[in-house]
Amino acid sequence: MLIAQISDTHILARASEYPAAQLRADCLRDCVADINLQRPDAVIFTGDTVQHGQPDEYARLRDLLAPLQAPLYMIPGNRDDKSALRRVFDDIPFPSDGEFLHYTVEGHDHRLVAIDSTSPGERKGVFCAERQAWLEKTLSDQPDRATLLFIHHPPFDIDDHYIGGYRRPEEAAALEAVVSRHSQVEAMLCGHVHCPVRRDWAGTLASVMPSVAVDVRKGVDEAEAREAPIYMLHRLSDATGIVSDTRMIR
Repeated sequence: MLIAQISDTHILARASEYPAAQLRADCLRDCVADINLQRPDAVIFTGDTVQHGQPDEYARLRDLLAPLQAPLYMIPGNRDDKSALRRVFDDIPFPSDGEFLHYTVEGHDHRLVAIDSTSPGERKGVFCAERQAWLEKTLSDQPDRATLLFIHHPPFDIDDHYIGGYRRPEEAAALEAVVSRHSQVEAMLCGHVHCPVRRDWAGTLASVMPSVAVDVRKGVDEAEAREAPIYMLHRLSDATGIVSDTRMIR
């Protein structure tokens, strides 16, 4: 199974006063075009899709994503408005009501589990008792099915610029505990931090991708890469597990 991941595009409205508005749109547009050439089975979008959660930003985002040929699965970031995501992206299998935008996707070789780590007005990650119970049950329902998780906030510290990323540290520990009990989880894909990170976590692999928006990207030092749109490709198989590559569009 081949999965493309995009994250942290921070799209701005077409008539935005921000100089980066056109740059961010161009980066996402270039990524979408290249993703179509790779013909992935699915595209996963790990949040912070827009900058301010405004309707005109989501309208522009929808236009930029419209050419995607593969199924798109999305989770909110802390900058997203959940009501707007439900309304604008009504083809994504978000739950029809309730606070959390959790869901599962069953129609691929690997089971995809979307986890909502956001709460309105909260920049940091949240993984409350209700979310813990949902994930525990979801993973327990199909213990023998190879599974990929995706979430916005990484549940671990990264260097010195992402420390205590969850409002309550015990909730990040609870997420780790739930995942560690389920060996079918092959990886967790994250966003939020804007820089590339891979690490062993909870008995599986956790991966954070750099931001698609080059003006907020971190941890990509090569001069050419600093200016290039970037997304991730993840190849999953029973033989190799997950193999991830950074796709830089020159």
